[in-house]
Amino acid sequence: MSLVVGEISYTNMLPLYYYLDRDYLNRLGCMFVPQIPAQLNEAMSKGIIDVGGISSFSYGEHVDQYTILPNLSVSSPKSVGSIFLFSKVPITRLDGKKIALTSSSATSVNLLKIILQTFYQMDVTYTVMEPNFNEMLKEHDACLLIGDDAILTLWGLAPDMHRYDLGQIWFEFTKLPMTYAVLAVRNDILQRENERIGILFDGFVSSKKKCIENNYEEMISSIRKEFNGSKSFWEDYFQGLNHDLSERHIEGLYLFYDKATELGLLKKVNTISLWSALDRCHSI
Repeated sequence: MSLVVGEISYTNMLPLYYYLDRDYLNRLGCMFVPQIPAQLNEAMSKGIIDVGGISSFSYGEHVDQYTILPNLSVSSPKSVGSIFLFSKVPITRLDGKKIALTSSSATSVNLLKIILQTFYQMDVTYTVMEPNFNEMLKEHDACLLIGDDAILTLWGLAPDMHRYDLGQIWFEFTKLPMTYAVLAVRNDILQRENERIGILFDGFVSSKKKCIENNYEEMISSIRKEFNGSKSFWEDYFQGLNHDLSERHIEGLYLFYDKATELGLLKKVNTISLWSALDRCHSI
């Protein structure tokens, strides 16, 4: 039986997957499915995806059904560099305005709601749309884009357009890192796939470590062939990201979930469960 592995198809997740021995994992029955976060969130909730990257908000929605793989995430201590609110007016003037939200994400759209409604006490109208900057701003005052869509938009941004990095805003108000995506596994899969999950987990950790050791050089070279951009841009971008899941990351996640609960976006998350090769999983 195949183990279906979800792979977020954005460069910000790539360090965890870049050096995976896919031939070996394929021989073990691992099948990789690259999709945007929203698609992977839905596929895992339906049991189509067994393990892999999902939005951290989606984990909060299925906290009793999923377990997180430890020490793996897509996070940022401050600026994330690829999750932006692009606005025609300063953020302090968005009260009563209309904002278009990307359909690609769960974490970022809810993070923006927390930022605007809780941190800035603003009442705005949201519309979910396909991630197209020009279309989103035809009838809206601002738009939220994530991942490579946000990066490509940033490069061509008009000088009079305001931009706000959601990771930086989160840090300014909370002094905690923000975790956008986690590596999770369905609990029903864990019961029968602990060995293959362990091999896959070791591969993720090894890939992350190798990327850090060579300063992301090989990976950046590969990315530039597809997306262009200067070497220095991509070096700065990955230096600003973090792919760990420390106690501070978990503290930030709990705060994010609490703020989402206060706004009625999410049911209360009491316990985050982390997988362990020794005791299957533990809660913190």
